[in-house]
Amino acid sequence: MRLLIDTNIFLEVILEQAKAEEAQALLVKTEEHEFFISDYALHSIGILLFHRKQHHVFQEFVNDMMFQAGMMVASLSVEDMVSVIEVAQRFGLDFDDAYQYAVAEKYGLTIVSFDADFDHTEQGRKTAGEILQS
Repeated sequence: MRLLIDTNIFLEVILEQAKAEEAQALLVKTEEHEFFISDYALHSIGILLFHRKQHHVFQEFVNDMMFQAGMMVASLSVEDMVSVIEVAQRFGLDFDDAYQYAVAEKYGLTIVSFDADFDHTEQGRKTAGEILQS
């Protein structure tokens, strides 16, 4: 399955939050799924970790997910911003969720997220647990 992993999945693991085990269990399934991260999500994680002075954690994240696991980065062009705006208005999403949704639409990806805002969209989302059970 081709999966767009939302920022909150990674942050559960990085910040050792409540759903970290579930998220980690999914992220090790590199043989079973193609994992994608949006450039927006990658940069957001970098901003958060740099703000916390955790540069080394960001380096480990990039090494583990990009170089070791082979996660691909999906991005949008300036022309694609029209889609982001349209999606935001159609579904009442904020910028980051609309960006993720537009990336998923453009590349034919299934969104994996703990964010219920995607539940009100045509595409919806899957949780890490739902992907693990499929």
